[in-house]
Amino acid sequence: MEIIGLIPAGGQAKRLGKIPCSKEILPVYNSKLKENNNFKINVISEYLINSYRIAGIDKIYFILRQGKWDIPAYFGDGTDFGVKISYLIMNLPYGTPFTLDQAYHFTKDKYVALGYPDIVFRPVNAFVEVKDKMSETNADIVLGVFRIKNYKKWDMIEFDNRGKIKDIVIKQDRPDLKYGWTIALWNTTFWDFMHEYIQDVIKNNGKEDLKTEGLLLRELYPGDIFLEAIKNGMNAEAVIFEDGTSIDIGTPEDFKEIFPGAE
Repeated sequence: MEIIGLIPAGGQAKRLGKIPCSKEILPVYNSKLKENNNFKINVISEYLINSYRIAGIDKIYFILRQGKWDIPAYFGDGTDFGVKISYLIMNLPYGTPFTLDQAYHFTKDKYVALGYPDIVFRPVNAFVEVKDKMSETNADIVLGVFRIKNYKKWDMIEFDNRGKIKDIVIKQDRPDLKYGWTIALWNTTFWDFMHEYIQDVIKNNGKEDLKTEGLLLRELYPGDIFLEAIKNGMNAEAVIFEDGTSIDIGTPEDFKEIFPGAE
């Protein structure tokens, strides 16, 4: 299967306050993340690119917000990182699904991998296992799932008694849920579904707060669309990385794990 890796880079990093560059290219060093016991400094999104590359996903689209020109200035065409990188410009500033949809017409006949440029996850070969699961099960969607401490800030997974995905609980007070998804891989069937879903949302809503949860409005997340696909009969599988780690440097608390001593 040919897989295209997407990297959404449309956020404004408001939770981190004022920073000197796009958060996707913040330099990072942590002894837990060093490679082959050698001192190693990377920019944060380099971890995702390396994970793509290890899984043979060497064609990548960054989808940028206007003004984030320091990202292509750093990565160029990807040659120095062992991949081929192209860049798209985000159109609708409503959240990740709308950012991803910018790549639909360029990738609609391909499998698509998704990771977040501000999340560092281990093992580094996680996408290899997600690919294998896709091949073994012929799933429409495969999610890479990790133990998550900050369940109120994550898309958490509720499994049924067969180990299948029953629900995706987004940023709610559910301390009973231990696992959240961090990476994903989907086929063309789901990609078409996602594109059509987003177009329907735009047509029927046309405003920024597009998802109603109780009486509260919030933005639409990929997890919402994964769940809708499951409800519509699509096969979603999970690979649980029981001993893996997943750290979101987009939040100040987890930022301090990557940058010890940060205040």
